[in-house]
Parts: sequence; structure tokens; C-alpha cells
Amino acid sequence: MLTARIALAAVASFIAVLILGPWVIRLLAIWFRERVGSASKTLDELHAGKQNTPTMGGLFIAAAVLVATLLFGRLGNPYVQLGLFAIVAFTILGALDDSIKLFTSRLGLTAKEKFLSQCALGLICTSWLYVIQQQTHYSGKIVWLDGAHQITVGKWIILWGAFVIVGTSNGVNLTDGLDGLAAGCMLTAGAAVTTLVYLSGHAKFAEFLGVPRIAEIGELCVVLGAVLGALLGFLWFNCHPAQVFMGDTGALPLGAILAIAGLAVRQELLLVIVGGVFVVETVSVILQIGSFRLTKRRILRCSPLHNHYVFQGVPETRIVTRFWIVSAILGIAGLALIKLL
Repeated sequence: MLTARIALAAVASFIAVLILGPWVIRLLAIWFRERVGSASKTLDELHAGKQNTPTMGGLFIAAAVLVATLLFGRLGNPYVQLGLFAIVAFTILGALDDSIKLFTSRLGLTAKEKFLSQCALGLICTSWLYVIQQQTHYSGKIVWLDGAHQITVGKWIILWGAFVIVGTSNGVNLTDGLDGLAAGCMLTAGAAVTTLVYLSGHAKFAEFLGVPRIAEIGELCVVLGAVLGALLGFLWFNCHPAQVFMGDTGALPLGAILAIAGLAVRQELLLVIVGGVFVVETVSVILQIGSFRLTKRRILRCSPLHNHYVFQGVPETRIVTRFWIVSAILGIAGLALIKLL
């Protein structure tokens, strides 16, 4: 029954996005058009064709997920409640950031405002998760992939979880720079994490794989299935040349729900592999900034990494497709590691 509801949620959100997409895009085109503006004039020139493309497409991703989950999810389940809260809360934060970019001369929330807001939401989500799992064997523990090796950190796990959520949401956001890039990579990473959550919620599968068995966690797959369906539908309109961008409105909640799913099954360390593209994109920015501040030299022509290839003249579709391939390989590798380790 759970498997059927996961599939139905995915199909429902996919169809909802396909049907509502053209209407929502027309509405977004009236008020929410992308303004090309960054710290690099060269990058702005290369992305000039994206000017005035409707943005904040994350609004109809979130709407489709909510509708599909309301239809097929068990709303009394604490993991479903947490997942929906995270999607709504981070969507609101992303929409606020996008709105400031579009309607003022500012480039969105300041780095401090955005970071503190993400930290606050991350702490709320991980505190909630800590309460849900307080009576489980894995409460307050950072667990290695096979579940056999654990580090007990107690309530410090809340800070660790917030770090994972903030890092992952920012990673997806940084990746959202080319048509279809973030959506496609999130599809493969999300599919891998959804599979992991499903296996962790099934007693026999969890025992066979040697992963933590988390009671009631399987229901979170309904939310994740809805996310995957909505992403697939969104990619229909976001593939090159994009008719709509997800903006921070979409990127922040997608990263947050990915992180929460990993944390919930105590496999957040696996996110480094499964979400490897997001990790590399984030690290490329950190290294670029660090290198310039210390040596006044840049290690990349432009960061994040995908922009480095844009500067090299690699066609956008080729960059995106190759990143998708790498993301798919990393997703498969992450799942394979569970049994190998």
C-alpha cells in the first residue's frame, strides 16, 4: 500500500505541474522576471539570454508537493509533518529572497540575513527531528553508513543537523545556475535518498543491508515521491531554453528536504556522495573565495564550478548533461556503498 501511495503521489505532482505549469508561468511572467546581475560582467553577458525569464518557479513545485501529499500521505505521521513544514518554511524564505532581488535594487537578502534565517529554520527542523527520534537507539548519534559505528554527541546532534540542512540547501542553490542543472541533479540525488528512506523503513531490507531501521520513516517517501514527480514536471519547462527558473524559492526547500531525509535515516554522511555535485559546487565557491583572499589569485575562471565551464565556452546543454550523468553515477555509487561497507 505504501509503495502504491508513493507512486500515486509522484504521478499526481507530475501531472499537477504539467497542467498548472503554463498558467503559473504566465502569471510569474507578469510580476517575477529574472534580472541578470552578478559580480561578473562577463557572466552577465553570457547569460544575457536569460534576462526576463519568469522565476520563482519553486512556488508551483511546493504547491504540487503539498497537494499530492495531502491526497496520498498520512498527515498524522511526524516525518510527513516535518517534511511539509520544511518545504513550506524554506519556500517562504526563498520567495522572500527572490522578491527582494526582483523588486528592489538589492541582490536579495544579505548573506548574514539569509544565513541566520537558514540556521534558525535548520535548528527548528533538527530539534523537531530530535524529539521524534528521542526514544530510538540512534538518538543523538552520528552513524556511519553500515550503522555499526556510531559517535554519540547527544543534543549537539541538533547543531550538526542544522549544519547539514544549511549546507545542502545552499549547495542546491549554488547549483541552480544553468537551465535544468539543479532540477536534474536533484532528481537523481533525490531518487537515491528516497530509495534509502524506503529501505530504512522496511525491517527486512534494513536488516539485510545493515542500515538503521527507523520506524514510521517509510511514510516520508510519499513526500519525497511527490517532490520527485514535481521536479520531473518542472524539468519539462526548465530544460534548455528554460521557460521558467526555480529561483531560491525552489532551490532552498529542495536542499532542505534532501538533508532532512538523510538525517532522518541517520545517513547524512552518505549525502556527501549522493549529493556530490552539490558538494563540489559549494566547495568550488569556498576554494575560489579563499584562494583570492589569501593569494589574490583565482583557481577557477568563475565559480561555482559550472560557471568555470561556461567561461571556457562549453555549450550549456553539454555542461548540464554531463553534470546529470555524474550525479546519476554518484547516486548509484552511494546506494552501492551501503551493501559494500
